Amino acid sequence: MLTSPLADAPAIREPRHAPVAHVTRGGVVESTHYGSVIVLGTGGEVRHHLGDVDAACYPRSALKPVQAVAMVRAGLPLDGALLALAMGSHSGEERHLAGTRRILALAGLTEDDLRNVPDLPYDPAVRDAWIRQDRLPSRIAQNCSGKHAAMLHLCKLNGWPLHDYDAPGHPLQRMIANVVEDLTGQRIAHVTVDGCGTPLFAVSLHGLARAAARIATGAPGTPEFRVADALRSHPEMASGAGRDVARLMHAVPGLLAKDGFEGVQIAALPDGHAVALKIADGANRARVPVTAAALVLAGVDPRLLAGFAGEPVAGGGRPVGGVRPVAALDPSALLAPA
Repeated sequence: MLTSPLADAPAIREPRHAPVAHVTRGGVVESTHYGSVIVLGTGGEVRHHLGDVDAACYPRSALKPVQAVAMVRAGLPLDGALLALAMGSHSGEERHLAGTRRILALAGLTEDDLRNVPDLPYDPAVRDAWIRQDRLPSRIAQNCSGKHAAMLHLCKLNGWPLHDYDAPGHPLQRMIANVVEDLTGQRIAHVTVDGCGTPLFAVSLHGLARAAARIATGAPGTPEFRVADALRSHPEMASGAGRDVARLMHAVPGLLAKDGFEGVQIAALPDGHAVALKIADGANRARVPVTAAALVLAGVDPRLLAGFAGEPVAGGGRPVGGVRPVAALDPSALLAPA
């Protein structure tokens, strides 16, 4: 159910991105990453922004917590690790494959019912081991298989068709679209197809940050709370061992965070502070330090984020620079001694 009037859909335009991170070598800026960043305060007010936070953009997998809220509202009975997997972009570890099979088994379904694209595991080490074992790409190894299994489970419970659950006109996807608009507070600007095959909804970074804040501040017993609790409690089930988004949630108490392909990130705190960002060139090397800098602007103790200040740039086998947020994001706070 919609809780308030919706804003118009964000404009579809060439985003007016701004510099958000510099790559330095020997004290000189060698390269610059452009992007857009928004930081919301506890009341939903804009505390800081760079670039074009009101243009339409694709959230990619950063939208999965919103999709999970939609499914829980519609009766998805998962909690804990399996609910985290349902909003995951997993690494393809055995626990992820076992969890996906468990969700399918609860619905009386099998891997053959999945409609996501076959792929190799996302994590390089897991992928290499998979190849050494002569295993072929599969739907269950693809990083969105947990979400697809959850979608099938919900369809089975609600008596919805299974063969086309990924179609934009399917009852499941229409329901998800309604919840995307509810949580972001704005109309969807455009619908296309995500990499895994499900509908992908274009919203603004401003709307995406609002949705993250609403999930992170959900009252106990609500679908929002269930989703936030699952993600905070089982970050590796939504990502994988050593993944930066899981490390970030371990580092900052109570943080809810989800990354997406092409340099998208959301993060939100239990008090309602929220961050959403998009790196224009899709680079992960800029996504992580910019996220950390935005979280400092949201009030997170910079000492908690010392390990996310940006990867070093090497020269002759030794560090000679790094990837650092622009001055407008106050990188000096991240570099303060712990």
